[in-house]
Amino acid sequence: MTSEVVIDVQQKEISIALLEDKKLVEYQSEPREVSFSVGNVYMAKVKKLMPGLNACFVDVGFERDAFLHYLDLGSQFDSYAKYLKQVQSDRKKLYPFAKASRLPDLKKDGSVQTTLTSGQEVLVQIVKEPISTKGPRLTCELSFAGRYLILIPFNDKVSVSSKIKSGEERARLKQLIHSIKPKNCGVIVRTVAEGKRVAELDAELKTLTKYWEEAIEKVQKTQKRPQLVFEETSRAVALLRDLFNPTYENIYVNDEDVFKEVRHYVSMIAPDKVDIVKLYSGKVPIFDNFNITKQIKSSFGKAVNYKHGAYLIIEHTEALHVVDVNSGNRTRSEKGQEANALEVNLGAADELARQLRLRDMGGIIVVDFIDMNLAEDRQMLYERMCKNMQKDRARHNILPLSKFGLMQITRQRVRPAMDVSVDETCPTCFGKGKIKSSILFTDQLEGKIDRLVNKIGVKKFYLHVHPYVAAFINQGVFSLKRRWQLKYGFGLHIVSSQKLAFLQYEFYDAKKQFIDMKEEIETK
Repeated sequence: MTSEVVIDVQQKEISIALLEDKKLVEYQSEPREVSFSVGNVYMAKVKKLMPGLNACFVDVGFERDAFLHYLDLGSQFDSYAKYLKQVQSDRKKLYPFAKASRLPDLKKDGSVQTTLTSGQEVLVQIVKEPISTKGPRLTCELSFAGRYLILIPFNDKVSVSSKIKSGEERARLKQLIHSIKPKNCGVIVRTVAEGKRVAELDAELKTLTKYWEEAIEKVQKTQKRPQLVFEETSRAVALLRDLFNPTYENIYVNDEDVFKEVRHYVSMIAPDKVDIVKLYSGKVPIFDNFNITKQIKSSFGKAVNYKHGAYLIIEHTEALHVVDVNSGNRTRSEKGQEANALEVNLGAADELARQLRLRDMGGIIVVDFIDMNLAEDRQMLYERMCKNMQKDRARHNILPLSKFGLMQITRQRVRPAMDVSVDETCPTCFGKGKIKSSILFTDQLEGKIDRLVNKIGVKKFYLHVHPYVAAFINQGVFSLKRRWQLKYGFGLHIVSSQKLAFLQYEFYDAKKQFIDMKEEIETK
């Protein structure tokens, strides 16, 4: 199996797609200005105590206050609180972390009322992003994740991933980390650290220690609250950190700055793989070039087709996700209804495992498979689902089919499920029921080109349009494109873009920066 990562960097958002054998299996897209993500550390203030929940609400600068439960304060909360007071007592000289004293563990059966006070400053880390009506979920047990190691301040333990089975290797890693780890810090050794040399692990440990030291320096020097003191790495790098494996053949990026960032990161974690990071400079949009746009439009939405006419119906409610399996208009198997049901259900299990990763669906997922009478068929379906989910990095649990033919799955949820709208709204009337004559669309485009060239003075630019419109503009020996080029200059380039609806258009300058040419009447 070959894997490729394609990163599409736009002015307002960044999208990342993971392909396995050219098939889209993971997709993430978020606005570039989003400042909240899992892993960010804030110096924040307790806003309101909730004794009934044994929790509190904390102001981290978001529109909804974040939630912090007493059990998420961590066993070393008192040690953190004392050290923070020592750090903030002297704004000029930083109190050394190596000299920080570790206090007794916080009692597990304690109360938030006796531990915290309203207005108290606490150092917190986001563990779950805001979802629906809920604010972020916080913890006071800070951790700084790297490729091979996770650094945990005020913890003295060294733990090794249970997926490393060799007793000899586990002992080697434990002994090695004990010899290089800083005082007052604990370390978790990740699975990918197996077989790594001391130099690689030591270099990453120093980098993670530096993150912690820089966070504490910000706490010392700034009095503004809430204050972001550590920001998780960019989405592109964070995804690579968790996903990167030697099977990657290519990582394509269409932005030079992000390309340098990704290349630098890969050069640190896998120097021999640095050449797989490639800067994409083609004229066709990067997702169109790798057939990702088409896969996104066919994979998201309420109904998902997967095999010989069979399809899934995926509904999202506040409490859970519901999936219905339908055989559709597929040809019935000659072996009978039971064989047909098994074949449809096995195909559904394959597609559903992909959909869970693709949409990042979390919480409770209930799947209504087609009824099967034979116990061995139901067991085969359960085993197929378990096998498919082995590739999933999120923690999950799968129950066998119930007597009603329902399968229940729980999957870790740390950010909202991806909900990509695949319905196209009419770009002219925005769903109001009336559109201008589509035959006049090219005349409208020519008016925009005339204004861009003769009034604004942009001589070289790219016009992105729907593939059907692009075909119309390019058709014939003396095409419309050629006539426009003779009239307005050969700096005009027509680009076919699958992401645009039928009568949508976008202008980009020579540096591929978006040019807003929409008039007020078009944006109302």
